[in-house]
Amino acid sequence: MIKPRDDETCGIAQAAAVIGDWWSLLILREIARGHRRFDQLAAELPISRKVLTERLGHLVEHDVVQRQPYQSNPVRHEYLLTPAGHGLLPVLVSMQDWADRYVLGDGTLTATAPGGDADREAARARALPGSRVPAGLTLPSTRGNTGDVVGDTDLTVLFTYPATGASVPPGWSRIPGALGCTLENRLFRDAWAHFIQAGATVHGVSTQRPDEQAAFADAEQIPFPLLSDVDLEFAAALRLPTFRAAQQIRHKRIILVVDRDRVVRHSIYPVTDIPSAVSEVLELARGAA
Repeated sequence: MIKPRDDETCGIAQAAAVIGDWWSLLILREIARGHRRFDQLAAELPISRKVLTERLGHLVEHDVVQRQPYQSNPVRHEYLLTPAGHGLLPVLVSMQDWADRYVLGDGTLTATAPGGDADREAARARALPGSRVPAGLTLPSTRGNTGDVVGDTDLTVLFTYPATGASVPPGWSRIPGALGCTLENRLFRDAWAHFIQAGATVHGVSTQRPDEQAAFADAEQIPFPLLSDVDLEFAAALRLPTFRAAQQIRHKRIILVVDRDRVVRHSIYPVTDIPSAVSEVLELARGAA
């Protein structure tokens, strides 16, 4: 049992003192999703405005979020994550991943989902159309820069995948849904010109390091950027399905179609038949052209 005097040197106790409150965690979740203004947060959370004001003040006081004016007359503020706040995003994603597996699921380690009506993880993924990718969400790219996850075209096709190359851990083939990432990248590579003709940008996203992605992209001659969500910014922003393997959070396979206004138009999840899913999203892009 931790005694009170031990809490001064216990990182878990100190973290709980800052963000252990239920509402503080959900406020951070919503700010990560792009709901940065007070009225937006109040609309997304079943919380009184008084409690919301108190919790936001607590997070500002502890430098987890910062207030930034977006209007001068009258002065109104929005709430942005500080570096300390961004550092908590992997915690939020890990909590979601744990609950998806052990609370909402049956404890099975899987890189996919049954997708039935009772699958709440799949229901969350299917509900993504209509939501927005937060502005300013950029990730390290295999093109050597930091790129916006949404391209400057009418549509962006974003496909997430667990891992490619030599970095997959032992026992990878025994995790349902883990295999197929190289095939998926190759299929998007082979269809890339058709996506360009349809006015769509293609981005692949995984939680691998940029150097691992770059080595794979070079070996496979991938013509579109692969983006590294190693800090789980994208996973947190859209509450994407994930799984943990070899002590690393990895994306499950999902395909999103996002328009120029950053609105998710289509979501394909689970992706169990990879060739069919690539063909389906190409037809969606062509239909929107």
